[in-house]
Amino acid sequence: MNFLLNYFKGILIGAGAILPGISSGVFCVIFGIYEKLVNSVLNIFKDFKKNFIFLLPFFLGALTGIFLVGKLLNFLFTFYPMPTKFCFIGLIIGSIPVLCKRANNSKGFRLHYLIFLAFAFLIGLLSIGLEKFLSQSLNMTLVSSNLNNNFLYFILSGFIMSVGIVIPGISSSVILMCLGVYSIYLNAISSVNIAVLFPMAIGLVIGSIIFLKAIQFLFANYYSHTFYMIIGFVLGSVLVIYPRIQF
Repeated sequence: MNFLLNYFKGILIGAGAILPGISSGVFCVIFGIYEKLVNSVLNIFKDFKKNFIFLLPFFLGALTGIFLVGKLLNFLFTFYPMPTKFCFIGLIIGSIPVLCKRANNSKGFRLHYLIFLAFAFLIGLLSIGLEKFLSQSLNMTLVSSNLNNNFLYFILSGFIMSVGIVIPGISSSVILMCLGVYSIYLNAISSVNIAVLFPMAIGLVIGSIIFLKAIQFLFANYYSHTFYMIIGFVLGSVLVIYPRIQF
């Protein structure tokens, strides 16, 4: 039963890797497994059997979530873009109380923590302009050229995408939108396009190891500061996916 429960949690974590504005890390925080996952991945060879058994259901569930939800998202964004985006906004806002509770667990609230929140939120505001500019210019370049010629760019995209996989509150999908490859990524998942998925997987693995080390250091030394930055990123991601309403 525990294996099945963790498998279903993994499905949501995998879905978070492709849902716009949603972070896989936020699901891990909500389930109360984020720090244990980080330690298990980074120390997998210290106690391989124990860590492997713990990570296996999450890994299998994440793969299921990515491929099942990828097809569903393609359909929803094509035929129901407005209600789909508002649904995700509700999911994002609903995760904020959980993050606030976690952020104040260590030493309680301090007023200067809001500086870190505001800084991360401003990055979210900046990403709105970046998403508009980059998604047009880079997406046109990628679509008009041969995908095989963009092998290194897909590795880079996977590397930067790993930030959203690892850090709660930073959406990997919004990152891919800013890089102009989100629609290509969704289509590659739906059609199992190895030419796109393989180089992105290479970048994702390399980036995940590096950023997991970084987040482990930040939680060990600046726990509350880090969580308030995460909350700022979460609030900023709402503005990124907010649909421009036209009557």
